[in-house]
Amino acid sequence: MKAIIPAAGLGTRFLPATKCTPKEMLPVLDKPAIQYVVEEALAPEEVDEAIVVTSPSKPELVSYFQPDGSLEQLLRERGKQGYADAVRYVGELPVDFRYQYKPKGLGHAIRSCADATSGEPFCVLLGDYVVPDKSILPKMIEASRQHGGASVIAVAPCTLDEVSRYGVVAGERVGALEGCEGAGDDEPGAVWRLSGMVEKPAPEDAPSNLYIVGRYLLSPLVMELLADQEPGKGGEVQLTDAMERALEREALYAVVIDPLEGVDTGTPAGWIAANALMAAADPRFSSEFWEAVDARGGLKRGE
Repeated sequence: MKAIIPAAGLGTRFLPATKCTPKEMLPVLDKPAIQYVVEEALAPEEVDEAIVVTSPSKPELVSYFQPDGSLEQLLRERGKQGYADAVRYVGELPVDFRYQYKPKGLGHAIRSCADATSGEPFCVLLGDYVVPDKSILPKMIEASRQHGGASVIAVAPCTLDEVSRYGVVAGERVGALEGCEGAGDDEPGAVWRLSGMVEKPAPEDAPSNLYIVGRYLLSPLVMELLADQEPGKGGEVQLTDAMERALEREALYAVVIDPLEGVDTGTPAGWIAANALMAAADPRFSSEFWEAVDARGGLKRGE
């Protein structure tokens, strides 16, 4: 199974930083955000390759995942074996690339990988959402197996006054993942069968409080439907439009996750928070991180 990672956006919200550095290459701790997403995509044994959909104006993404024997050799000569190993590791990851030459939407970016999916199910992982423990995709694969290989998306609960910021699902709870049988309708592990999706509804019109997180496990039908999907909101080809068309012919499920399982790096504030939260939780950095914060008279531990 292939995992598709759309990463062709301009990164406008990070300008001027993204004038020369793709948003996906901005570091989260000691590696770029895109590497976390690629590693997450490749973690399940069912996935054999990650395909990054990028823009021709972002050659840095392609260069990053290519072997660099000269740099590796230089590092080894200087006794920096750990860094040399890290360079080799990234260059050996099974990553391929496709190009989106015009910004025609998420659905258009995904359709550019049709030749690689070869009529098989595929995953989509949005490149500005990082899941440090790689926990979401295995849950989706489990839910798909429970329901005959059906498409599954990840959803998370929010308050009703937040639903107007998201795509929200309609449907009903039909079960739960193994070990989560007692989960409530909007609690982690609950599995829903979906009847529709509503983009940014008003609180009084929201069919649920579950919003779509940037993780999808989709059937070949969705890729097929993207071939003739008409542009929708914003004049772009929307993935959700093809998913709703697919609902007319096959079932679509959602597994509820804890919103704290992932961190959004798609805005400057989210990226800053991701670095801070992950630094505080990572034993490699936590002590020095808090020392640096405390030395500046900032937040204290536990605040």
